[in-house]
Amino acid sequence: MPRSALKYGLTLFLLATAIPAVAQDKPTLEIVWPKVNSVIVLGDDTEKSIGVVVRSNFKILAAGQCGDDKQCGHIHMKMDPDGDTCNIPGRPYNSMNSDFGGDLIKARFGHCPSPVGTHVIGILLANDHHQPILVDGKPVTALATIATK
Repeated sequence: MPRSALKYGLTLFLLATAIPAVAQDKPTLEIVWPKVNSVIVLGDDTEKSIGVVVRSNFKILAAGQCGDDKQCGHIHMKMDPDGDTCNIPGRPYNSMNSDFGGDLIKARFGHCPSPVGTHVIGILLANDHHQPILVDGKPVTALATIATK
């Protein structure tokens, strides 16, 4: 059999037996509350915390609970994400929901040098291994600038 016929036959075989790729939605992420430019009263606990509500087309589960589901993850949060001043001491973030999952995350303004004032809430969608989920090589994130009092 000529080499070109073998190559053609192999190509047809591969096409006929290939498993079609399943279309997956690109991940989306948004901060539902607090709304951009809102003024929020800080919590009276030692961390001066508020709840931040997020929405995604991904399942938001506790880390390690996604298994083979590629449409699943959890949230990492940084306050004033251009720096590290609001991080939990010794951690690269202010909060995450990797222990419980869900659409509510605790923002801890008490770790900021000045809890009262203008802040940016930054969230990132991460996989089971705490790695950013990427779209076109960029992490899936959302930001909301708010004022606290």
